[in-house]
Amino acid sequence: MSQATASYLQRILRARVYDVAIESPLDEAPNLSKRLGNRVLLKREDLQPVFSFKLRGAFNKMVGLSPAVLAKGVIAASAGNHAQGVALAAQKLGCTAVIVMPVTTPEMKVQAVAARGAEVVLHGDTYDDACAEAKRLERARGLTFIHPFDDPDVIAGQGTIGLEILRQCAEPPAAIYVAVGGGGLIAGIGAYVKALWPEVEVIGVEPVDADAMTQSLAAGHRIRLDQVGLFADGVAVREVGELTFELAQRYVDRMVTVDTDEICAAIKDVFQETRSILEPAGALAVAGMKADVAARGLKGQTLVAVACGANMNFDRLRFVAERAELGEEREAMLAVEIPEQPGSLRRFCTLLGQRSLTEFSYRLADSQRAHIFVGVQTQGEGDTAELIANLEAAGFPCLNLSQNELAKLHLRHMVGGRLPRTTQGAEAGMEELLYSFAFPERPGALMTFVTSLHPDWNISIFHYRNHGSDVGRIVVGVQVPAGDQSAWLDFLKGLSYDWVDESQNPVYQIFLGPVS
Repeated sequence: MSQATASYLQRILRARVYDVAIESPLDEAPNLSKRLGNRVLLKREDLQPVFSFKLRGAFNKMVGLSPAVLAKGVIAASAGNHAQGVALAAQKLGCTAVIVMPVTTPEMKVQAVAARGAEVVLHGDTYDDACAEAKRLERARGLTFIHPFDDPDVIAGQGTIGLEILRQCAEPPAAIYVAVGGGGLIAGIGAYVKALWPEVEVIGVEPVDADAMTQSLAAGHRIRLDQVGLFADGVAVREVGELTFELAQRYVDRMVTVDTDEICAAIKDVFQETRSILEPAGALAVAGMKADVAARGLKGQTLVAVACGANMNFDRLRFVAERAELGEEREAMLAVEIPEQPGSLRRFCTLLGQRSLTEFSYRLADSQRAHIFVGVQTQGEGDTAELIANLEAAGFPCLNLSQNELAKLHLRHMVGGRLPRTTQGAEAGMEELLYSFAFPERPGALMTFVTSLHPDWNISIFHYRNHGSDVGRIVVGVQVPAGDQSAWLDFLKGLSYDWVDESQNPVYQIFLGPVS
């Protein structure tokens, strides 16, 4: 055993977490076990007093501070779970706590932190903004900063989860799946598990659009992401920690990445098993386990997934429900062209048979053909492929839009028709452009965007839908005069948030673009 491994093993064995944390159960998941052909166990960190594992590391760090340091107070930057852990630890230890949270933080999380007696400071749109302000206040007010992951005592506190898993398992599991953000959770679990049962695989799971650890391990050094997806906001970290990266290099066997639909499907899976609703980051390990089982064909193994958090904003549930079926490949979204002639629609519906429909939008394209946007329940990828083949064999050209974000986020919720090319805008030499934007979801943000558009740019399409997350998503069709294209590009470059040109997206071309 290396000196570093022995050091963390001792830290974890000595960690003080049970003044505030429970030893969370390791529950059987019979439905998942049957479906996946493996014995699946869920480590239920969602049952902690703050519905997350984060209180372990926060308390272990803070309980080790001297009385003089505690008397001055502590500070942290967090959008949720770490904030609640620090606030609870401060309440238990009788010290003051300041928590800096992004302005975009859902009110539920702000109230939960304030209810623990912490002072909440709202600052900036992102975690990085909040962290910079926390560092400033640390210096200005003489407070002690409690890092969310890159601290030996925080890592040791999270490592007690590994200690519990080994104690609760009669024999070593084949693998333990762990969500990865900054890396504190997997570093602590990995350090303990590999010290005692080195044959157990420790597997990290990240979202495909927030894969800092995956990229860093592949490169051999820490990679800082230019941007991160915010759906799984609990792991939306641009750069993993120095200490956590070093430990991950030693103890992590592999990384798995999953997309939003797979995360939503995992939230549904755990709900069906436990009637508990995990937050997106909390369901990452389950989503990664399912993906890894499918990729490697694992059978007859004992697999542990750490369900690490359940601080779900209620408004996000409708989005999760919509996307869960796509994540399980139980729904296909198709664009179908049918000839505009008597009996075509009836013949198309006959081919769908007894399948349940989730969407059905019909739009006449011209005198010869029409387009249908249809959501249909299927039994998996093979069933979807068979349905498409049957439709095309019957003379209905078909495009699978199940992986098209523009279709999933916007088209299925939009109303209206297509823009005739004979409109005044087209005659004036204006071209319609379609762009999607993601901006921090804060009061007034949508109106700020709208008012920033040049008054000479005509808005031809506009769709926004609140998903209950930290980021708002809109799609905008805009008519820009031919001589004003450079001004439009300058406008885009000046934005502080992400945008995508959707003008060539088949969803736009088929359902939204100008009629020829």
